[in-house]
Amino acid sequence: MKDTPELPAIRAAKRVIEMAIDALSTRMNDISPDFQVAVDMIVTSDGRLIVMGVGKSGHIARKLAATFASTGTPALFVHPTEAMHGDLGMIGTSDIVLAISQSGESDELRVLLPVVRNRAKAIIALTGGMMSSLAKAASVTISTNIDQEACPHNLAPTTSTTVALTIGDALAIAVMESRGFSREQYAAVHPAGSLGRRLVLTVHDLMRTGNDIAILPGTSTLGDAIATVTKARSGLACITNKTGILIGVLTDGDIRRGFLTFGPNAWSEAIKSMMTTRPATISGNPLAYETLVAFERGVTRIGDIPVLDDNAKPIGVLALKDLVSNGIIPHE
Repeated sequence: MKDTPELPAIRAAKRVIEMAIDALSTRMNDISPDFQVAVDMIVTSDGRLIVMGVGKSGHIARKLAATFASTGTPALFVHPTEAMHGDLGMIGTSDIVLAISQSGESDELRVLLPVVRNRAKAIIALTGGMMSSLAKAASVTISTNIDQEACPHNLAPTTSTTVALTIGDALAIAVMESRGFSREQYAAVHPAGSLGRRLVLTVHDLMRTGNDIAILPGTSTLGDAIATVTKARSGLACITNKTGILIGVLTDGDIRRGFLTFGPNAWSEAIKSMMTTRPATISGNPLAYETLVAFERGVTRIGDIPVLDDNAKPIGVLALKDLVSNGIIPHE
């Protein structure tokens, strides 16, 4: 049986990806100390990071400005053409300009360079043209040089934009780590969406309390427990001893097994004879997202977890469905 020939589109996809991998591998092995200089320059700056680029490099510049801004570095994108028509006012003497151009000779950027050099504190260049006008105007230059674009005519920016984006991301993350930008700081600038919620909302924010949880002593009958759980619209009952300490939980599964064991007499049986004695519980006030991970890893097989205070007394119940309904999801 003959092998099925590879489809042309599959061959093209593999070629583009392989070229990107090769180019990134080359750049990774050739990162110079100038990269550290650029990081230190951004971290110690009192101003903002102004990211500039034209065409496809402009799209990369917009994305990198957003990445820097979201990871602790005040940054904004300024288009070189608009800069020549008034937006130069956005660039202050304390600001550092990150200029992106594969050739380093883009007309709009090249014309602007003398003005920017005199106005900004410094210029960091991301360019493949190490002898270009941009490289000569920059205080520090990081190479994005490639051998060839993935475009079959070697014209459309493809491999070069991948390299510029990746090195720009590497620069942003290196700056972020150098600043010691914390999870809490990250959450402060990402308040919306599931990402923000997973970084901010805690168990105490989402747990059910008061009349929305069922707490009973172990001497209560199954009939009392079912009535209490139903009234609270809860997925389980928290069972406590005389001092209020949790000694177990009663779940739907426990109730079904109780009827199988005791038959019709189950209604009057004490729930301590049916309860789960070593349930998963939550102590303290961890992030709700961390608890969702525990659900996913099978730490608990039920959809509700009792939340305990420092004395092992139940103060709430966290329900899996409440995590989901509040947008706490594993991945966006």
